[in-house]
Amino acid sequence: MKTERTSWGRYPRVKAQPVHPVSWTSEPLPVPPAGGTLLPHGQGRSYGDSCLNEGGTLLTTERLDHFLGFDPATGVLRCESGVTLDTIVRLVAPQGWFPPVTPGTKFVTVGGAIANDVHGKNHVREGTFGRHLRRFELVRSDCSRRECSPTENRDWFEATIGGLGLTGLITWAELQLRRVSNPYILQETIPFENLEGFLSILEESERDFEFNVAWVDSLARGRHLGRGLFYRGDYAPPQFDAVPRARAIPSGLGVPFDFPGFALNRVSVAAFNALQYRMRPQGLVHYEPFFYPLDAVHGWNRIYGRQGFLQFQCGVPMSHAGVDALREILDRSAHSGMPSFLTVLKVYGDVPSPGWMSFPKRGFSLALDFANRGERTYRLVDELDAVTRRAGGRVYPAKDSRMSPESFRAYYPEHERFARYVDPAFSSSFWRRVNGAG
Repeated sequence: MKTERTSWGRYPRVKAQPVHPVSWTSEPLPVPPAGGTLLPHGQGRSYGDSCLNEGGTLLTTERLDHFLGFDPATGVLRCESGVTLDTIVRLVAPQGWFPPVTPGTKFVTVGGAIANDVHGKNHVREGTFGRHLRRFELVRSDCSRRECSPTENRDWFEATIGGLGLTGLITWAELQLRRVSNPYILQETIPFENLEGFLSILEESERDFEFNVAWVDSLARGRHLGRGLFYRGDYAPPQFDAVPRARAIPSGLGVPFDFPGFALNRVSVAAFNALQYRMRPQGLVHYEPFFYPLDAVHGWNRIYGRQGFLQFQCGVPMSHAGVDALREILDRSAHSGMPSFLTVLKVYGDVPSPGWMSFPKRGFSLALDFANRGERTYRLVDELDAVTRRAGGRVYPAKDSRMSPESFRAYYPEHERFARYVDPAFSSSFWRRVNGAG
C-alpha cells in the first residue's frame, strides 16, 4: 500500500491520499469527509504540489477517457477530461489535424491542460491551450453543472482556464484543432555564444517561424553566459506529405530504477551539455522528437533519484529588467554548485489567454531543473524567485513547489477575484501553501 504520493518532480512528498475514481460524467461528486477537500487529478504531470492534496481526496479522471465526437471536416473535437493529448494526437494526426498548442509532453490530460492553461513553442502566434477551447462542462460539489464558453457562463470559463482544478471538476471539453499537411516539422538549429546571441536571433525567428525555443548550457559563465542552441521551425508544407525519412522516435524505453543521488553532478552535466551542444538537428523531423523529446524515455524523472528535482520556471518582461533578470538567474545557477540538468529559454507573445490565472505574459520564459539537494536547493530556488519578483515577472504554478504567499500575490493580481470562484469543497497543497495555510 502506498504511504506517500508525489507529483512528477517527486518533491514534495505528501502522505498518501484517498482516491476516488470518477467513472461517468453524469455522476455527482463525492462528499468529502469532515475537514477534508477534493481535487481533480489526471496524469499527475505537474512538477510541484499543485496536483497534490495532502489530507484530502483526489478525484482521478483516468476513467473519463472517451471521445464524444470528432468532425474531420472542421477539426472540432469533443472528449472527456481524462483523455490525454497522446490519445488525441494518435487519432487526429493521420487525418490531418493537430492540437494548436501542445506542451513538452503528450502525457497530460485535457482537464490538466485546461487547469494549467499549458503553452508550447508557438505562444507568440497561438497563445495558450485555453485560447482554443470552445466549451466545457464544470461540475461543482453542490451538484450544479455549467456549460462554460466564451459566451456562456463566461466568468466560470475564464476562472477555470488556468484555475489549477480548484473551481470544480471538468467532465468534458470541446477543442478546435488546426489543420496540418503532414506529421513533419522543418527545423533549423542555430548555435549562439551567449545571451546577447540569443536575442540577436530572436527577432528574425519570431517574425519568420512559428516554433521557437532554445536550450541553454547551464554551466557556461563569463562571456559565454547563456550560450546554447536555438531551435526554430514550421509545419512542413504539403510537398513533404509522402516523405518517409523523418520518423517518430521509438517508444518503450524506460528508466528501470532510481539513479543514485550523486549521478547528476557538475561532471555529468558538463558532459551532457558538451554532447548536446554538438547535436544540431536540421531539416525534416517528425513531430514526436520536435514536440516531445523527453517522452521517448518513460520515467525520465527517475534519473534525479528518489529525492526528485525542482523545476524553476519563470516568466520575465521583455525589457532591460527582464534581460538582466535572465542574466542573474543563469549566473546564480552556474555558480551554485548545483547545475541545472536541462535549461530551456522561450519567448511569449501578446496573444491574451482567456484565463485570469494563466501564466504566460509577453516576455521571456526560463526553465531550469535542479536535482533536489535539500536546503541548498531550496535556498537557490527561493533566491531565483526573489530575482523574478524584483523584475516584475512571475513563476509558473504548474512547475512550482516553493513560491511564497507574498510572491503569489505579486505574480497573480487576479487572485482575489479568482478565489471567489474556488469551490468550497476543493483545495490543493499548492493553494493552501500560497495562501499561508500550508
